[in-house]
Amino acid sequence: MKQYLAIDIGASSGRHIVGRVENGKLVAEEVYRFPNGNKQENGHRVWDAEALFSEVKKGIAAAVAKCGPIESLSIDTWGVDYVLMDGDREIFPCYAYRDDRTEGAVEAVHAVVPFETLYEKTGIQFQPFNTVYQLYADKLAGRLDRATGFLMLPEYLLYRLTGQKVCEYTNATTTGLVNARTHTFDAEIIAALGLPARLFEKELVQPGARVGKLLPAVAAEVGCGMEAVLCATHDTASAVLAAPVRSDFRSPYISSGTWSLLGIEQPEAHTDRNSMEENFSNEGGLNFTFRWQKNIMGLWMLQSARKELGLNFAEAEKMARASECPALVDCNDPIFLAPQSMCAAVREKAGALTDGQLLRCIYDSLALCYKESLDAMAAKFGRKLETLNVIGGGSQDSFLNERTARTAQVRVIAGPAEATALGNLLVQMIAGGEVKDIAAGRELIADSFPLRTFA
Repeated sequence: MKQYLAIDIGASSGRHIVGRVENGKLVAEEVYRFPNGNKQENGHRVWDAEALFSEVKKGIAAAVAKCGPIESLSIDTWGVDYVLMDGDREIFPCYAYRDDRTEGAVEAVHAVVPFETLYEKTGIQFQPFNTVYQLYADKLAGRLDRATGFLMLPEYLLYRLTGQKVCEYTNATTTGLVNARTHTFDAEIIAALGLPARLFEKELVQPGARVGKLLPAVAAEVGCGMEAVLCATHDTASAVLAAPVRSDFRSPYISSGTWSLLGIEQPEAHTDRNSMEENFSNEGGLNFTFRWQKNIMGLWMLQSARKELGLNFAEAEKMARASECPALVDCNDPIFLAPQSMCAAVREKAGALTDGQLLRCIYDSLALCYKESLDAMAAKFGRKLETLNVIGGGSQDSFLNERTARTAQVRVIAGPAEATALGNLLVQMIAGGEVKDIAAGRELIADSFPLRTFA
C-alpha cells in the first residue's frame, strides 16, 4: 500500500498528514502538528525559515516512525512570500506579507507600471503585500544586488530537502508578475520595474512534476528516503483541487481559513475593468485554469478577537449566537490587516460594542462580504449562484455557515476541513498512478469525507 505525505503549512500552524487508499476510501492521518507565526526582528515582521525547515524534518521523521515507508511528499504554504537566493545561499530575512515595508514601494511601482496595466497583464488583484511590491521594496533596499534568484517559501523548503530549485506555476501567479495569457513571467513588467531578469529565468512547472529524492543527509535524519513531488504549492490552489465542486466552471467555493478566498474555477482569466474594479484576482490553477476569486480578510479577524478575549472557539461562537449587533464593518478595510488590537480596530469602525456584539459583528460582516462577492460573480455570469462550497478549517464553523447561507441566500455545502492537505495528497496520488485525474480524485474525497449542508 502506497503512502503519501502532505506537509501543509499555514500562517498560524503546520501539519503533516499521511494519506493512503484503504478499501476504496482515502484515509488521511495527521501525524505531526506545530505552531507557526511571524515574529518581530529589527522592526519588521519575518518568518523563521530555519525553524520551519526544522519542523518540516521533525514531521517527516514522525510520519516515518508512525506509518513506515513513504512513497512521496510535497509541501504547500500561503502565497506571495519568498526567500532571496545568492547562488545556493539564502539572503535573509524572509519577510512576512503582513510587514509594512511595501508602503513606499506600492506607489513607486504604480508610478512606473500603473495598476491597470499590471491587472490587464496578470489578472492579480491589488494587495499591498503582492510579491511584485515586495521585490520592488527589495530593489529599493539594495537586497537584489547580489540575488541570483528567489524561491517561493514551499519551493525553498523543498530545495532544502532535495537540493533542487523549482518554480511551481500556481504559486508563481501570486507574485503578480506572471502573464495570464502566456503563463510565464512577464518580461515587459520586469524590465519596466528594473528587476533583474536573472531572478525569473526558471521555467514555471505544473503541479505533479517530480522534484527529486531527499538528500542523503536528510533521508538519514528522517529515517527514510522518498521522492518530493510538486503539489499545487499555493495552499488555496491545493484546497480547491479537493473541493466537491462541479467540473463545468459553475460552482463557487470559499477556501475558509486565515483568509477567505471566495471564487469560481474558470478556463481563462477575466482581466476586464469590471473585474479589476471589483478587485477579483485570477490565480493560476492546475493545467492553466484560473481561480477567479476575491480575498476577504477571513477567520483572521475571529481568531485575533478570540485570542484577545481569552475565549476558545466554542465560547466565542456561543457569545456571538446570543448577541445581536446592528453594526457592520468592511472586513477588507486595511485597518484589520495587522492591528495591535483587533477588538480595538473593530470598535473604531463599529462603535462601542460589548464583547458578544463585537463577535457577532465580525460573523455578520464576513457573511455580508461573502454575499457581496457572490452578487458580483452572479452579475458577471448573468445567473444566480445557488450553492457555495466551503472548504478548509472554516467549514467547521457552523454559525458562520448558517449566517452565510441566510445572508447570501445560498445552500452552503461545508467540507472537507482538511481540503488543502487532501488536494496536496491528490496530486501526489495522480503522479504515483493511484488516482486517474482530478475529477476521479474529487469523487474519492467526497466519498471518503462527510459533508454538511446549511440552507
